[in-house]
Amino acid sequence: MENLLGQGRLAIDLIVDEGSFVENALTDLNLPCEDYGPGAVVGSAQLNGEICTVIANDAMAFNPRFPVVYAGVIGLEEGYKMALAVYRTMEMDRLKDATEKRPLVLIVDTPGNGPGKLEEIIGMNKATGAYQLALAQARHAGHPIIAMVIGRAISGAFLCHGLQADHILSLTSEFGTMIHVMPLSSIARITRQDVERLSELSRSNPVFAAGPEFFWQLGGVEELLNSIEQMKEAVARHVHEVRSAKQTLGTIATGPQGRGLSGNQRGGRQTRSAILAQMRHEYQAIAEHYQPA
Repeated sequence: MENLLGQGRLAIDLIVDEGSFVENALTDLNLPCEDYGPGAVVGSAQLNGEICTVIANDAMAFNPRFPVVYAGVIGLEEGYKMALAVYRTMEMDRLKDATEKRPLVLIVDTPGNGPGKLEEIIGMNKATGAYQLALAQARHAGHPIIAMVIGRAISGAFLCHGLQADHILSLTSEFGTMIHVMPLSSIARITRQDVERLSELSRSNPVFAAGPEFFWQLGGVEELLNSIEQMKEAVARHVHEVRSAKQTLGTIATGPQGRGLSGNQRGGRQTRSAILAQMRHEYQAIAEHYQPA
């Protein structure tokens, strides 16, 4: 197999224990209808014998109620369904010790959000934002969250389906994976810079570049995998690493804050800490005007 582009469901079987994934098998998930959010695949599985929640997006699915949701796009229904899966997982493990809370495995292959006019009116951003918030709350509650990028991880969809994970893993670019916040053509329109100039910058500046290798330099990826066969072992290993980090260093050691520190160490985000320090200093000078009496 050359790559896993569009094969989110197949990737589930390659990561969890064989035959253990059961779709929608989360207590009281209560989906509005049977075919709700067809692009979102959620359920329970076993990872080396340990129960986990799996959340993937199916790039082969099409949502007939929202024509802009296809090819892995995460839309309103998909975001809401994924958020429900996270909150049900948290509720099922609410009384468990943090060391016993089940992992969440996110399988990522999405070209972004597809905000059609109808979805924007109904509230797509609220649904995808709810999913992002749910993952952040689960991470702070002690659930290890591992995102495995098997294809595309782009724009706002990656923001809600991946970036809130404790650790992000990715197949290398040889497998067609692509990670970036925005295509160069879009950046050019916003910054009013020539695409040619941005293309030149992308060869040396990881902020403009697309691809898991550049994202690793920024600290955005904890590990790059050189083969599909490595995925299961790597995901299981990072579950244990995250649990250990949470116990010894707290929740700030993983997730977005931990990746910021990694980016600084790898030379990709060297000014981040100085800018944060400056922002804190400037805020403290005016903080009393914004704090409640």
